[in-house]
Amino acid sequence: MSKDRFFTELGIIAEAMIKAHGKDFAMGALVLAARWIAEDKSFTGRAKGDLVQ
Repeated sequence: MSKDRFFTELGIIAEAMIKAHGKDFAMGALVLAARWIAEDKSFTGRAKGDLVQ
């Protein structure tokens, strides 16, 4: 998948969050996601490297 497609998908998700909960929620959620990426935290609640069974 190209980077452009990820940005398109991210834009769709951001617009849906704004429509459902407003700009503050969308910005906060995206900033939190960026922090989790920077801190190498899991988005699924599983430790990094755990296999999905």
